Amino acid sequence: MALISPSRRLRRTPFSEGVEAAGVKAYTVYNHMLLPTMFKSLEEDYHHLKSAVQVWDVAVERQVELRGPDAARLMQMLTPRDLRGMLPGRCFYVPIVDETGGMLNDPVAVKLAEDRWWISIADSDLLLWVKGIANGYRLDVLVDEPDVSPLAVQGPKAEDLMARVFGEAVREVRFFRFGMFTFQGRDLVVARSGYSKQGGFEIYVEGSDIGMPLWHALMEDGQDLDVRAGCPNAIERIESGLLSYGNDMTDDNTPHECGLGRFCDTQTAIGCIGRDALLRVAKEGPVQQIRAIDIGGNAVPSCDRPWPLMAGSKRVGQVTSAAWSPDFKTNVAIGMVRMTHWDAGTELTVETPQGPRDAQVHEDFWA
Repeated sequence: MALISPSRRLRRTPFSEGVEAAGVKAYTVYNHMLLPTMFKSLEEDYHHLKSAVQVWDVAVERQVELRGPDAARLMQMLTPRDLRGMLPGRCFYVPIVDETGGMLNDPVAVKLAEDRWWISIADSDLLLWVKGIANGYRLDVLVDEPDVSPLAVQGPKAEDLMARVFGEAVREVRFFRFGMFTFQGRDLVVARSGYSKQGGFEIYVEGSDIGMPLWHALMEDGQDLDVRAGCPNAIERIESGLLSYGNDMTDDNTPHECGLGRFCDTQTAIGCIGRDALLRVAKEGPVQQIRAIDIGGNAVPSCDRPWPLMAGSKRVGQVTSAAWSPDFKTNVAIGMVRMTHWDAGTELTVETPQGPRDAQVHEDFWA
């Protein structure tokens, strides 16, 4: 494809200097910012992620901060997940829905205090929606984007590297929880989370000025662990069934269609804006849903547009993400499939840019 022209509207991150020095080969645009997508090659980055440790510039995961007496009320208005039992120090994966029950984002909510939350967003202008809700309901809450830029440390050796930089106590942080850890005299939120199934942490770097000092510290302390700059890897995320908002789901889809019904406590999430719509969906059930799709043949090309899924001459869904998996020796894919054809083992055809391919609904994701 043609090059993307740089401009001030396409924002750099506090870690861009380190990313460029590491030899980044490709970017995408995410929340109006640069997100690295490849360093050595897609496959070499994939194998390294599964065997060592990588430092990811994921500053594109912008934060929407809610502060004030009505912060918790506003947070519950945004999601059908019941947040009443969520304590400070916890991170929750939360579908964000509109009044029709359509997905607006699938962020991680970080509860810093009863009256202070961060919403670590996927790729959409959620800040504008949240500001609109807060203003329309005249809530006593300040909504803005703070100077917070996540830096992820992912891979099987991530814990060892984090312990060297932040101390042994970081090993005690449990999955989807966070603690406060000091770097160069500044307290930072460190959560055990990340956009891979290889294990790791996300550091919420508050203050752009310490972005590169932290990057250098991680790189220096991890040399014997074979640390490298990395990024979310398309192959690994599809194998793991990690959905990408804007690719695998949009506001046309409900959480139930996206396989996220387990994160919806629609009966008890009192105040959620899309609650009434989702109560109907939960009762009737979705007519289409995300499924793992196994595509036969050699490596498929990059999936930069939906590929129709066909049962004979009838379209029954679409593939939205696909890649060749070196470990599983097949093309792994994510698709939205009609209920008539979503059972495991169903034989289908997918229309790729290189022509039709045999495909099968896989029982589950691969990792």
